[in-house]
Amino acid sequence: MAQGVSVNLQTILQAATEIVDSQGLKSLSLTSVAHMLSIRPPSLYNHIHGLSGLRTEIAIHGCDLLNSVIMRAALGKSGDRAVYAMAEAFLNFARIHPGLYDAVQEIHEYQDPRLQQAAERIVDTVVQVMRHYGLDEENSIHTVRGFRSLVHGFASLERSGGFRMPVDVDHSFRFLLDAFLTGLHAIYSV
Repeated sequence: MAQGVSVNLQTILQAATEIVDSQGLKSLSLTSVAHMLSIRPPSLYNHIHGLSGLRTEIAIHGCDLLNSVIMRAALGKSGDRAVYAMAEAFLNFARIHPGLYDAVQEIHEYQDPRLQQAAERIVDTVVQVMRHYGLDEENSIHTVRGFRSLVHGFASLERSGGFRMPVDVDHSFRFLLDAFLTGLHAIYSV
């Protein structure tokens, strides 16, 4: 970023996002963010509480952004169409923002209640989409866990180079979603 940029939490998060998405979550440091903003690291303490505070803020930011993306994708859709749209948006988020995605996956490491609430909003969005299927509370939990496992597992394998066969990866993802939804329809007769 250019010198003279007003530093606030938003500019810090923009710089941190650029760092984690291009270099990985492990590369996030106060020094790397300060360098990108052309400021000295102690100046960051006016806005965040050290590296742990920065990691918490980037995880909250990642949760909020992911939730926004999947909500927009499902907006105006219901049932299978909403699930397909939400799943594809979720996977694309992991592809476009690999560092933020990693931060979202590591939320269990932080005790900040704001982060827990941000993570719960993602779950609530998925539950809301799954309400179409008329699931009770326990089966909603199973379905949300299955959905998350499907999308996260696929994203993780793709990122680690696990899909090297000469078959379209997006087609494989759609096939997996078809199987998930077919199973959901069969189990719950929806």
